[in-house]
Amino acid sequence: MYGKGSRQYRQITGVLSFAAVVVFANLHALQPLLPELSRLFVLTPLQASWSYAIGTLTLGLSLLFYSAVSDAIGRRALLGFSLIGMTCSTLLLTQVESFSALLWGRALQGFFLGGLPAIAVAYMGEELEKPALFTAVGLYISASSLGGISGRVLAGFSAELGHWQWVFWLWSLLSLGLLWAFWRYLPVSQHFVRKKFSARQALSDNWYHLRQKVLLLTFLLGGLNFFIYLNQYTYIAFVLAEPPYSLSSGWIGLLFLTYLTGTLGSAISGKVARRMSIPHGMALGVLIMMAGSICTLLPGILWIVVGFFISAFGFFLTHSLATSWVNQHATHAKASASALYLVFYYLGASTGGLYLHWFWQWQGWMGVVLGSLIGYGVALWLCAMLRNFRLPVAHFDSVVNSSPPVPPAVD
Repeated sequence: MYGKGSRQYRQITGVLSFAAVVVFANLHALQPLLPELSRLFVLTPLQASWSYAIGTLTLGLSLLFYSAVSDAIGRRALLGFSLIGMTCSTLLLTQVESFSALLWGRALQGFFLGGLPAIAVAYMGEELEKPALFTAVGLYISASSLGGISGRVLAGFSAELGHWQWVFWLWSLLSLGLLWAFWRYLPVSQHFVRKKFSARQALSDNWYHLRQKVLLLTFLLGGLNFFIYLNQYTYIAFVLAEPPYSLSSGWIGLLFLTYLTGTLGSAISGKVARRMSIPHGMALGVLIMMAGSICTLLPGILWIVVGFFISAFGFFLTHSLATSWVNQHATHAKASASALYLVFYYLGASTGGLYLHWFWQWQGWMGVVLGSLIGYGVALWLCAMLRNFRLPVAHFDSVVNSSPPVPPAVD
């Protein structure tokens, strides 16, 4: 096992953190460009949003494939396959000329992007000593967040300087650089133990998790929160692109810097879990998101920005606690339980636009906020349901001290 001061530790953290930046930047690059795509292809906001949502949808579904197959094929080999596919599909997106071609390209790209979040932590857990593992996972999570922010910001300014496809040329070049770093520096697995793939066992594990009420409620909570939170950004982009704001794609992209407060929310989640029960902590995060949503209704763009800063803090607080809650309550096959959580998480991200679109057509942004508050109200009810499931403090401490953290799939 590689220690914190070893050359291999630096190579693993460097390559996988670089990969997290590139993967999540590719995934989220289109979100600030939706008003531009709507104008270019003459689409409604809902139609344009599918160019973004289809990528998160196929990524979420691909996690079931990668998490099951990596135990049989090997972490490094399957990760290499996914990164090659990501590079090729990103290059393909630089050549699309129609909206239908964009949708097919994004669906393909999303499938390949799923390899890293499904495999990275499992690979690190097998190769790194425990003290090194916690630091490496923390760096990986930070890089994931940075990728989501930088992809959106750079995409906005790429469209402003030239054409919306320019950003995919940039990420194609970075993807090629990542491939070189991957083959050159990521160590070959030393402690991977191949397991015979059994589709029947994988389905049995997933079905078992879905029948556990505490896990199913948490899966629904994580998916519902992302269902609302991520798609608020989609519709606020259309608000900011129209009068009285009339912001360009570059300035709209800067709104995603509000994700930075999410880093703080994730960082203090452990302290929150020690001061109150995790269901109460998740409910607190949901209430903070409700407050942030209401704040955006105050007049002036400053309040919109402040509202999204508040919502990001609440979202990542809840998300971090939910991932820990899944890890605690999964009695076996913890990896498949975490993968199922992320499947619900990304399915929520992909479908929330459909729900909020009804409210958008009815009352514009005020309607979106109303729809969001209804969704968050359901999330509070799920938190109340989860209060009935409790773990002794001693068990909580043993889980925290013995299990590697599950990275929130930030974005």
